[in-house]
Amino acid sequence: MAHLIAASYPSINISGKLCAEISCGFTTTLSRPAIRHRHKIWSHDYGDALNKSILFFEGQRSGKLPSSQRMTWRKDSALRDGYEIGVDLVGGYYDAGDNVKFNFPMAFSTTMLAWSVLEFGKGMSSDLPHALDAIRWATDYFLKATSIPGFVFVQVGDPYGDHNCWERPEDMDTPRTPFAVSKQFPGSEVSAEIAAALAASAMVFRPIDLKYSARLLKRARMVFDFADKYQGSYNDSLGPWVCPFYCDFSGYEDELVWGAAWLFKATKQPIYWNYVLQNINKLESSATVKYINGVSYLGGSFAEFGWDSKHAGINVLVSKLIMSMAGTGSTPFISNADKFICTLLPESPTVSVSYSPGGLLFKPGGSNMQHATTLSFLLVVYARYLKLSNRVVHCGNVVASPARLVKLAKGQVDYILGSNPFGMSYMVGYGKKFPQRIHHRGSSLPSVGQHPKQIDCKGGTDYYNSKNPNLNLLIGAVVGGPDIEDSYADFREDFVQSEPTTYINAPLVGVLAYFNSRSS
Repeated sequence: MAHLIAASYPSINISGKLCAEISCGFTTTLSRPAIRHRHKIWSHDYGDALNKSILFFEGQRSGKLPSSQRMTWRKDSALRDGYEIGVDLVGGYYDAGDNVKFNFPMAFSTTMLAWSVLEFGKGMSSDLPHALDAIRWATDYFLKATSIPGFVFVQVGDPYGDHNCWERPEDMDTPRTPFAVSKQFPGSEVSAEIAAALAASAMVFRPIDLKYSARLLKRARMVFDFADKYQGSYNDSLGPWVCPFYCDFSGYEDELVWGAAWLFKATKQPIYWNYVLQNINKLESSATVKYINGVSYLGGSFAEFGWDSKHAGINVLVSKLIMSMAGTGSTPFISNADKFICTLLPESPTVSVSYSPGGLLFKPGGSNMQHATTLSFLLVVYARYLKLSNRVVHCGNVVASPARLVKLAKGQVDYILGSNPFGMSYMVGYGKKFPQRIHHRGSSLPSVGQHPKQIDCKGGTDYYNSKNPNLNLLIGAVVGGPDIEDSYADFREDFVQSEPTTYINAPLVGVLAYFNSRSS
């Protein structure tokens, strides 16, 4: 049962506009009700959700904000990033509810935004320019972060100092330390992911801005060469600062193959295709025990995809290339992509994920909604590829058509948007009921417009501990989500459930564009 609290309803800032909490949706501690939701008929406005999912990225921007900024409670921040070492590192995105720029998940988010546009850009309609802006905000920053040959900047900000404070990005007084990998101290996973992001984005901008596209592709090739020539994990060189936040658990080999696959897709040069073929065996493994965020589980690498592990994404991406190429010989990509699909289908004999009573997909580790969005993206993309090649997936005696994959993905998206036991949207600003106390510094503190005076490191503690709703709506933010029993605690302190991230939203943009085009 939801615990309803009788109280006055404070106003919430939505891009400069105010609404009463009761009209924006009111939630507190939630646990799964006795009455199931499956008999209720739900309908969702995928276009509205798409618009909001892209708008979220404006709330995560770092740097000098443009005049076109729509989330107006956010202001300029971190304008001196890199200044202390004479490098311009202004721009990019904060990864989640903190004020650090972690380039590994930022690059993955960018790759996924670019892939979303490449696959489903036609379904974005008037939101396409905003999606392009979101991509360019990241790629402009990555051009800066890779501007010095032999170095790739992988992080800006001391995560320990930042996480010790609860302050707005506009007020940061914690160390903005830049961290880089180099020939002597390599970081192949983050460098190769940046290369993938630049290559995918180059394809996005090719029909629009050929000069910018060429610049991105040239830099992608340079950064990939650096990642491949000087191989090693940034865990070893920068471990104390990148772990446990975005420690690379799966090794850097997957990012190298992932980067090469995107470069082949962008250039069609055989050197990258040969690299993929020659190195894919390094990713092949039987079922092994893996550790993600301190949680051990049994599963083959072919079934993993996210900011850390690219295995399933590689197989799905390359499978389309295989289907369209003659004389490719025997390769594991399609069979592994099929096996991956079989791990997701509830009716499959080899299913390896779990589902909540309300139908939300679960995998081990924190911030579970990232799995629901990334894997749903692969489902709809692979469904398209299967349909084009007139194929189905065989999971033992179970036969999965492209429509079955789409249906599974739709169930995940609809759950996120409110088709769940509570009728609660997990996207801020979508629907009548959504999370009010998300784990996000800028959203929870008074905006600069409301409170021009600086709020220092510990000055925001009372806001963090407050049971009141956040003062600013981070529209479009999708939180970590409920637990496996469909329970959600709308508490700021519970960052696993209440913190949004760029890599939750980025793949969701593509999925929403897909369903928006189908519904319209």
